[in-house]
Amino acid sequence: MGLEIPKPLITGGISANIYVNRNQNKYNTGFGQTLDNDTFERQSIERYTTEPAIKRMINANPKIQKIVKNFNPQMQLNLTELKELLNTHAFDTQNIAKGIAENLPFSLKNKVNLKAIDDAAYLHDIGKILIPKNILNKSGKLNDLETEIMHTHSELGYELLKTTDIDSVTLNLVRNHHQNAQKTGYPWVSNDFNADLNLQILSVSDKYSALTESRVYKEALSPKQALTIIYQDVKEGKLHPFIFRALVNYVNNTPLSKVS
Repeated sequence: MGLEIPKPLITGGISANIYVNRNQNKYNTGFGQTLDNDTFERQSIERYTTEPAIKRMINANPKIQKIVKNFNPQMQLNLTELKELLNTHAFDTQNIAKGIAENLPFSLKNKVNLKAIDDAAYLHDIGKILIPKNILNKSGKLNDLETEIMHTHSELGYELLKTTDIDSVTLNLVRNHHQNAQKTGYPWVSNDFNADLNLQILSVSDKYSALTESRVYKEALSPKQALTIIYQDVKEGKLHPFIFRALVNYVNNTPLSKVS
């Protein structure tokens, strides 16, 4: 039996980025697969995650070195960790976001920027390439300083990618994927910040994926446990109930993660 959802709570409305490009091709070739180099460089979203590309981004934006000067002054890159994130968590986040979009009411579905969400879901944790390994791989709870350092990853991702040709919608999704409709997440946002439809889809997809996967510091939660935690965000006005309902429907219709 699927998880029961109470009557939708009264939360703030959602505005959406109206730009939609359904004709643009997507390339989701994973690591280890052969792809013509010229095609890879020109068209694949993975072109932003190679070591040469990341080094070019760093050299093009002095602000990055200022952000990491107190915890990674040598600008060491965690390429192994990034590759693992891209092959697991990022890929999972993409699939969840697609599932949510497919289960939205028609009136909202037509306002989803699928390309921006898909690209941002793949790239949202790219900033972790500059977070020290002892923090990324810590088996216990992070202390306050470590948490503050970890929280820089979303802004680092934004600063890296803004030196490229990625569109502003995707860039802002990467920067704000830990924000919410109540503006209680990170990084800091102004009072006129709007956690729109696309951002809420990305944010909850990231959170559901993180809750249901095993990490060095925690065991994986069951789908029901994860949805119970996320429903608290709905009650607090951080997440629109229609998006939560779409997530529940996606989970209930995914054979390996049915809620009981």
